[in-house]
Amino acid sequence: MYLKKLTIGNVELRNNILLAPMAGITDLPFRLICEKYGAGLTCTEMVSSKGIFYNDSKTKLLLNLESEKRPVSAQIFGNNIETMKYASEFVSNIADIVDINFGCPAPKIVKNGDGSKILLDLDLLEDIARAVVEGSKVPVTAKIRKGWDNDHIVAIEAAKRLERAGVSAITVHGRTRAEYYSGKADWSIIKQVKQNVNIPVIGNGDVTSKEEALKMFEETNVDGIMIGRASIGNPWIFEQIIDYLEGKPERKISNKEKLNTIIEHINLEVEAKGEIVAVKEMRKHLAYYVKGTKDASKIRVKINTIESKDELIDCLNEYFNNI
Repeated sequence: MYLKKLTIGNVELRNNILLAPMAGITDLPFRLICEKYGAGLTCTEMVSSKGIFYNDSKTKLLLNLESEKRPVSAQIFGNNIETMKYASEFVSNIADIVDINFGCPAPKIVKNGDGSKILLDLDLLEDIARAVVEGSKVPVTAKIRKGWDNDHIVAIEAAKRLERAGVSAITVHGRTRAEYYSGKADWSIIKQVKQNVNIPVIGNGDVTSKEEALKMFEETNVDGIMIGRASIGNPWIFEQIIDYLEGKPERKISNKEKLNTIIEHINLEVEAKGEIVAVKEMRKHLAYYVKGTKDASKIRVKINTIESKDELIDCLNEYFNNI
């Protein structure tokens, strides 16, 4: 009933359980792992429109979509209309969907007037969205928050303006920027946005299990759900939600499968970034992969001292064979 193929503009997704863009997390290797376990759409880390405009090589590395299943979304951010339009044109040549970040709460993003700071200027938000739509050859989506703070709850008005600007779908995170990731996400605002626009609305915030996914669908009537932090160290969540919504029994993830997935993730990171960078990058993922397992704190300490791929894999093999 709730699980379905979702159409955004002229792009049809495999299903409506999507991976959220997350800075420092949703690189190519992690997206490939999440695709393997059923994510209906993956999205790059947020990419600076100015970095694209000024041809910054590090910025463009974030747009590596090689070997990914299509469709794939790429997220851009910025508060300058010219650079955002240029970036949308550039990104639309390689991605199937261009997503605009109007929701990032990170201080270094907000202090430059980007991300969720734009929720304080809905005229600018609408102008940016219109420019991105004009520049893009593919459908454009946008990710917003409930508002800036409790005195500026603007999600409904922002969504109406985004629809008017030509955006094809909207993701709503049910917290204000002031809340960051604290407290409980307000799903009622997501429901209200859904009631006020005619384009697909995707709900985001506090979906940490298959039961919560069903609950969000029931309470908000959203067209899709976006999973963020709950997927870190747990890419199986997509499969679990899909099976649950289809009435299938949950498939138990064995320690062997978990270990094999982790090793696959490590190898993909090494291939993408080289051994030195990859082993360090994997530390944050591994902390989540081993969360809740026996002696997790001890293995985390050990992992954080390892700098070679082979030593890391040997350490993980020993750990998982003994739990």
